[in-house]
Amino acid sequence: MSSREKLSGFPTLPKEWKAVLLTGVRTGISLSLVLAVWLLLANRIPFLERFAWERNIAAAAALALLALLPPVRFFPAPWRMLVCSLTAWMIFSFAYRGCFLFFPGLTRRIGAFHVFMLGAVVYTIVATLTWIGTFIWSVRDHHVSQTRHHLS
Repeated sequence: MSSREKLSGFPTLPKEWKAVLLTGVRTGISLSLVLAVWLLLANRIPFLERFAWERNIAAAAALALLALLPPVRFFPAPWRMLVCSLTAWMIFSFAYRGCFLFFPGLTRRIGAFHVFMLGAVVYTIVATLTWIGTFIWSVRDHHVSQTRHHLS
């Protein structure tokens, strides 16, 4: 038992779970920053109104690319992928909820809980498909290794 565990009263997380949570927190903060910049550009800078379509496409693409980071990083580990993704999306949902204070018209679009559920469902489907794919791949590898024995 390390001295840190003795002092804090809580055991430290294993190294791989620290990476999962750290990636989730960083991705969530990045998603939140993109959302904040997008809302500021859309609502506080009237000069950019004529570029609204391009601005929205660029912001949605940035959000989509950042949202792909957890599935890409933890692709062979569906459980870690899901924990990382849900951590990031929860932070993003809280930031979205925080934006209601500064942009009250945002509440008419979609609620923070609906945003969270949208991301949670998508990430759960991706993690489930990844789990099924890794299971099929491992069965296939096992079958291929069994059929390569030489016949005497």
